[in-house]
Amino acid sequence: MYIDALLRVSNAQAFTAVAVSTDSIDLGNVTPRREIATGEAMGYGIAVNVAASATTVLVELIMATDGALTAGIVVLSQRTFLAADMPVGRLIFMPLPQGVAAAGWLRFHGIRVTPVGGAATVTLTAWLTTHSLFSIHAVHYADAITIS
Repeated sequence: MYIDALLRVSNAQAFTAVAVSTDSIDLGNVTPRREIATGEAMGYGIAVNVAASATTVLVELIMATDGALTAGIVVLSQRTFLAADMPVGRLIFMPLPQGVAAAGWLRFHGIRVTPVGGAATVTLTAWLTTHSLFSIHAVHYADAITIS
C-alpha cells in the first residue's frame, strides 16, 4: 500500500467533536472540472491510529467550495462505525461514488468525522487513493532488509 503525502487529508488527527480533515484535495479551478473516480475506483483509505472511545463514529466523504471544507459542503458518502469496529491498526477503505456527482464535482474534497457518546474521540489518518492501491493486509518487512 502506498500513501502519497500530497493526497493525505488527515495525519494522525484526533477527532473529539464534529470536525473536517486538516487538509483537503484541490481539484483545481479549471473548466471543465476535473473528474475523479471515473473509471478507476477511488476513495479514502483510513487508518485508525488511536482506537475509538466513542460509542459510534460517523465518517463522511465530503466536497466543498473552500479549502477549509466549511462552505457549500456536499456529502458524497457516509458510514457509521461502532467503537468495536475501530480498534487501533484497523484499515478501512471508503469508496467515492463513480462518475460525476449529482451536484457536479466541487473543487475541494476531504472527510468529516463525528464521534458520538462516551469520551467521543478517535484518531485517524486518511488519504485519497485508488482501490487497487489500497490493501487491508499490510505487509511488514523486517528491519535492515533491502527489497529490490
